[in-house]
Parts: sequence; structure tokens; C-alpha cells
Amino acid sequence: MEHPENSPEFAGLTVNTGVGPVSMVNPYLKRKRFARRKLSAADYVEGVVKGDTSILGQAVTLVESTNPEHQAVAQEVIEKCLPYSGKSLRVGISGVPGAGKSTSIDEFGIHVLKEYGGKLAVLAIDPSSERTKGSILGDKTRMEKLSVHPASFIRPSPSAGSLGGVARKTRETIILCEAAGFDKIFVETVGVGQSETACHSMVDFFLLIQLAGTGDELQGIKRGIMEMADGIVINKCDGNNVDKCQLAATQFRNALHLFPKPESGWIPQVLTYSGFYGYGIKEVWDMIYAYFDFVRKNGYFEYRRAEQAKYWMYESINEQLRNNFYQNPTIADMLVAAEKGVLEGQRTSFVAAKQLLDSYFALLH
Repeated sequence: MEHPENSPEFAGLTVNTGVGPVSMVNPYLKRKRFARRKLSAADYVEGVVKGDTSILGQAVTLVESTNPEHQAVAQEVIEKCLPYSGKSLRVGISGVPGAGKSTSIDEFGIHVLKEYGGKLAVLAIDPSSERTKGSILGDKTRMEKLSVHPASFIRPSPSAGSLGGVARKTRETIILCEAAGFDKIFVETVGVGQSETACHSMVDFFLLIQLAGTGDELQGIKRGIMEMADGIVINKCDGNNVDKCQLAATQFRNALHLFPKPESGWIPQVLTYSGFYGYGIKEVWDMIYAYFDFVRKNGYFEYRRAEQAKYWMYESINEQLRNNFYQNPTIADMLVAAEKGVLEGQRTSFVAAKQLLDSYFALLH
């Protein structure tokens, strides 16, 4: 009988038998490795429209890629998916760090799917590591119920230092999710700041989550943020914290009366709830759906969607101009010298910037 080490299927792998090295190949390594088929734009569109979440995930990755070749395919996919989009309710959710956004989204999402059906996509914008620029991806672990729900799709994306913690490509991702049949979209941002305008400009309802009893209730009452909010909710209203939450809610309501009436005509409401225990979730969503009924009746819903599309046209122009400027090889060389001159105090930053821009515009002629 032939020794297994000498049989042809074991040839190629060197093992020590105690007598000497014997060439062998492990039969488990004999399986051929098949490369993943490269999808065309039509393949992506077909998969997305059919609701294939695997293809949808790949399409989102394509959209987020900075590779020019990927970007060309991504734009074609988005253009072809556009006719299938626009039919969802988009809700932006923001709040101070530690306010319980992810836990709340888990409860909100389960409530919405149970009460209203349909499909839910959660675009959770994770903080990016300052060192590696990678995503911490912690949000998905805190959405225990939604992460295993068959009608949900959770996509954590690194913020990559972009405005307001909102991923640069989130708006395109919304279009893809809508084309895949997701009729409810949640966009969660990293935290609160003036730059939350980016999130506000891509959603229909902006929900601000706040905390009570932290000593910063008045700090949270800032004109820019308050004017953006269509609804304010005080989380962790349970146990010994109930009275503090009610007091904070009263303070926010009083502050809202100081501001002009929103363009939509809707008066933002302030509610309390407990994301951990699930108290008050129904009331929060009754408020959100009441808002949608209100703005659809007075025509503000369509008006706002059109204004957002215009806003993102200008944002896209600004981004393309910026990228074209910095990717120009001549400008890239000049930037090094200009930076050196500014650092050494040979010229001011304003003069250096003007010289670079003049050179750039000269190259275009």
C-alpha cells in the first residue's frame, strides 16, 4: 500500500516525518479560489432594485470609495437608481455624546417596523479614528434588536472628519437605500454642533435628543441647533430622573417660544422618554408622523425636498472644484513652496492663497 505522503494529492507540501522532509499538499488547500466577479453598473442597479442587501452594501462601498474609476461607476449607479428613490421618510437623529442615540434608534426602529411595517435603513455615522482614519463601528453593537431584524439594514460609515460628522456620501447612500425599497431612513450623526446643518439638509424631520440632570440644559439651548430641530426629546426619563427631565422639557419649551415660527409652520414639540425602558416611544413617533401629515398638507414637504436638492447641487460643485484644485499636479508642487513660505513668515496666508488660485485659474485658460 502506498504511503499517503507519497500519493500525488499530497505533493507540494514539505513536512517533517522524522526521517526527512517529504513534499506534500494538504487536500483541504486544493480547492480553487474563485475571484469575486466584477459587477457592472447595470448589475449593481439590478441587485439594488431587487432589494439584495449584499449588492446594496457593495454599492454603498463603491459610493464611499475615493477611487476615480469607482466614482465613475458609482455616479452611473446613482443616476439609474434615482427614479426609484424619493419615497421614504428621512429622519435625522442627533444629540450630545452619551445621550443614548444608538439605544434610542434601536427602540425607535423596532417600534416603527412593528407599528407601520415596511423596511428601515439606519445610516449610523461612526466617529473616525484621528490616527488611522478608520471607523470605530461601535453603533451596530448597540442596536441589538435591529441588527438581527430581517427588515432592517444598518450601515455604519466613518465620518472621516467631514462636516457635522455626516459621511460625505450619505445623501447618495440614501438614494440607494430608497431604490432598494427602504421606506424609512434614519441618519444618526456623531454629536451636536453648528455643522449639523449637513444632516439637516438631507432629512425631512430633525430629531434632537437631549439629557437632563447633567447641568448643561441651558448650554444645549443654542439658537442654531434649536432652530433646526423639528422635535426635541429628553432621554433617560425614568427612576429618580423623571423630575429633572420634566424640568428640562419646560426649559426647552420656554426657549422655543423665543424663536420665530419655523418656515414649515410647525411648532417643534418637546417630549420625554426612556430609550432603555421603552417608555414614551409611541408618543415620540406619534409626534413625528403628525409632522409629516402637517407638512404634506401645506406643501412644505415637496418644497423642502426641492430646496435640499438645490443645496446639494451647490455642495457637489464646491466639492468637485476643491478636488480638482488639490489634484492638479502643478498646484500640488506649488503648494509645497507656498506652505514653506507661510511657515517661514515670508508671505501671509492670504497672499499665498491668492497666488495659488491665480495660478490655478491661469492653467484653466
